[in-house]
Amino acid sequence: MSYPNRSSPSSFILTGIPGLEDAQFWIAFPFCTMYFMAVLGNITLLTVIGMDPSLHLPMFYFLSMLAAIDLVLTTSTMPKLLSIFWFHSHEINFEGCVAQMFFIHSFSVVESGVLLTMAFDRYLAICKPLCYSAILTGPTIAKLGLAAAVRGFAIITPLTCMVTSLSYCGPRVIHHSYCEHMSVVKLACGDTRPNSIYGVTVATVVVGSDSMLIAVSYMLILREVIGLSSREARLKSFSTCSSHIGVILLFYMPGLFSSYAQRWGQNIPANLDILMADLYLLVPPMLNPLIYGMRTKVIRERVLSLLWQKGLQRRS
Repeated sequence: MSYPNRSSPSSFILTGIPGLEDAQFWIAFPFCTMYFMAVLGNITLLTVIGMDPSLHLPMFYFLSMLAAIDLVLTTSTMPKLLSIFWFHSHEINFEGCVAQMFFIHSFSVVESGVLLTMAFDRYLAICKPLCYSAILTGPTIAKLGLAAAVRGFAIITPLTCMVTSLSYCGPRVIHHSYCEHMSVVKLACGDTRPNSIYGVTVATVVVGSDSMLIAVSYMLILREVIGLSSREARLKSFSTCSSHIGVILLFYMPGLFSSYAQRWGQNIPANLDILMADLYLLVPPMLNPLIYGMRTKVIRERVLSLLWQKGLQRRS
């Protein structure tokens, strides 16, 4: 299926997970469950933080940003993915595909920036507690959030423009579950090296710089924690840091794997690559509310209190 003499197709065909077409109907069930948990967890987190004035603190503002970003990331892909798996709705129009690509990649960069600000927040709270309130004021928090958003949009907007300026004259089948950048670029005619170079440079620089700064923050935090006199305080801090580092690795590693595999992973099975890419947009948004939210005592207590109040209202 081709469209000669057209610079842009009217639509693309998303295949889902190549090689697993017969299993996609059943794969959709755990995907739907994870999507439901991600949406429920992040909306709960936003609701609890928004309703409780005592949670209007820097750490919880950053958690709210992370929850909102995760909602955008999952919702920009999962409804369409589930419709492919369950209803064989493979077609997506060109504008919708470009919009989906922009949301996925820009909000991934924004989330990386927010994870970096959260590491900075933990560094100040543990290593510089006397300066914490003076540094992380309301305006500063707003500026940090805005900077993460502006950076994400500024980096991905040129990438999106480069994709829309390409000419497409071959098959319009995207061998992926969603409109990932390189999966779309591979369908274009002519020289696509600038797109490939820009894409891999963005992935490497953003992930490399942010993860390095996050690693430095947590090394400084761990050095401070080791010096604590209380064994209980050390164990609590180690537990918190290890869970945060786990979430960060879950966010960065599959994303880098997918980005590099699309360019140089000819020997990697396509179904493994795309399954990893799908889980990259599902697992971190599902786990973030649990690890960052429910493991935080004050949020856990607020959620349980909210559920208890609703239970009493129903009984009465």
